[in-house]
Amino acid sequence: MPDFATPPSRTNPLAGKTALVTGASRGIGRAIARRLAADGAHVLVHYNQSSRSAEELVAEIEQAGGSAEAVAANLEDVESTDRLVGDVKQKLGNRKLDILVNNAGILDQAPLGEKDISGLERLLAVNVRAPYQVTSGLVDALADDARVLFTSSIVARNFFPGAAAYALTKGAVDTLTRYLAAELGERGIRVNAIAPGAIDTDMAVGFIGTDEGKAQVKQMQALKRIGQTDDIARVAGFLAGPDSGWVTGQVIDASGGSKL
Repeated sequence: MPDFATPPSRTNPLAGKTALVTGASRGIGRAIARRLAADGAHVLVHYNQSSRSAEELVAEIEQAGGSAEAVAANLEDVESTDRLVGDVKQKLGNRKLDILVNNAGILDQAPLGEKDISGLERLLAVNVRAPYQVTSGLVDALADDARVLFTSSIVARNFFPGAAAYALTKGAVDTLTRYLAAELGERGIRVNAIAPGAIDTDMAVGFIGTDEGKAQVKQMQALKRIGQTDDIARVAGFLAGPDSGWVTGQVIDASGGSKL
């Protein structure tokens, strides 16, 4: 664990803080974990199967002078998610959790009627039940000025073909964000979500993995480039830091101006 005597500063605003980032072994979660560590937080890097990738990230953070450790859980499974909550509490000891980033999620696209209900059940388990379960399980371990972040998506408010089931789960995340902001506000806890557009990750390779796909994405955006994971991590850094102290209950669009 980090040296909690280190005071925060403008260049190290999260010094002495502890963060949990789910789905941190790759993609957006990895970039967020790296950003929070660079800002001074001790980061619990959650992964499911990618243990090597998670350990590489921990090593990268430590080599850069930061502090991190990996924690494993299959968020599709209720009991495994409960074990993650227990593991985090054990690692915290007498400390409180300052930043919780519910980032882990899955994408499954198909026109209505082309897949059985198991696809929706899996989406709901990972994208909705798990972040609710993790937040509920850790609510007593959250510091009174903690920050809770969710990763949503612009598909919750904009139509994309074949994305109805996925959009349903992200709409639920947006609703959960507002409700938890109201419920936890008395403790000074801020709850917000980030809604990315098309970001250059493994999850998005299906629609931006070709030149044609990239061109279509750029056409629907005000900013004519493909979004990168660091674009989202910078928003997360702002929401996790002191400069967003008067922001809560919000879903922040980070899509480069998609479908304006």
